[in-house]
Amino acid sequence: MRAREVIIAPLITEKSMSGTTRQQYAFEVHRRATKTQIRQAVAEIFKVDVLKVNTVNVAGKKKNFARRGTRTSGMQPDWKKAIVTLKPGQKIELGGLNYFEH
Repeated sequence: MRAREVIIAPLITEKSMSGTTRQQYAFEVHRRATKTQIRQAVAEIFKVDVLKVNTVNVAGKKKNFARRGTRTSGMQPDWKKAIVTLKPGQKIELGGLNYFEH
């Protein structure tokens, strides 16, 4: 798997942005990506040294829809999240730039 296939998108939330003060960054990654593949992909794309990778399999939520008088329900897809810790003093600039264009 190529690096751009492993890392899908950065997670820009209030909680993930508070982790950047501790050199921790959150990414949505491919469901079958391993920690080693995630480590290599982040190092290749952002040119940083990765200390640690934690992963979480996130279950999709159930959603209800009302359309034209009928109610239906569906599921959002399951996805995988990776929290990457960098060496002290290093950081990833996520502000406004799209690192995930091919």
